[in-house]
Amino acid sequence: MGSSEPGQQTLPATKPQPRLHLLLLRYLTTIIGCAGLAWGILNAARGEAADDFRELESRLLQFETFNQATAAGALASALAWDVSPCDNHAQHALLLMEIPLADAALRSGAAHDYDARVRSLESRARQALGCTPRDSFVWLVLFGLQTAHGVLDEHTFALLAMSYQTAPNEAWIAVRRVLLAVPVVRSAPGPMQETILTEFQTLIANGFLDMPARAYQNASEAVRRDLQARVEQLDTHSQKYFADALQKLRS
Repeated sequence: MGSSEPGQQTLPATKPQPRLHLLLLRYLTTIIGCAGLAWGILNAARGEAADDFRELESRLLQFETFNQATAAGALASALAWDVSPCDNHAQHALLLMEIPLADAALRSGAAHDYDARVRSLESRARQALGCTPRDSFVWLVLFGLQTAHGVLDEHTFALLAMSYQTAPNEAWIAVRRVLLAVPVVRSAPGPMQETILTEFQTLIANGFLDMPARAYQNASEAVRRDLQARVEQLDTHSQKYFADALQKLRS
């Protein structure tokens, strides 16, 4: 893919526990939203399809939901139309649709389908980065796929570092990144741990409460202590709003 890819000289991988492995893939799915709202927006005409993918990307990034049949059909149509890897809106939409299909294959025990979906996602992401190497969201997807594989090595965290470097202050990415990064914060190199915890804290301070609350709620006891220390550094209003968000999740 060229020089934009982090180097692959790695430390020995640290495998997460099986429950965490599944949680990480579920979080990768959660950054999208996947349930039962069918969208009939993908038209047969190629010219209309580009607009459809742009609309689909926009709705997915707002955590709207869709059914698996619609997603599978859209992916098949994209293959038939030979969608360009340099069409960012289309590639974002296709990544956002295929991740839940990989999760569904894993949960159903369809190992062959799961492996095929993951290979497709990785290939699509790398091709997209070949056109737009500063696409923070695609770097985040690659990081999420690595953690879902159970690989927590230097290369994996280099992917996360690229996501931070290319979009350090974009809330729409940060609220997704915190879900994927917090569960593995203690496996990260020291400077990366600080980056992850600071982003968690900053999101709360700026009123983005839902995803940090979800990350906190599902964190291990050790990670939760690290997060709580950051919460306690915030002003009393931010602490209260965060406590309210946690209570809402628990109710």
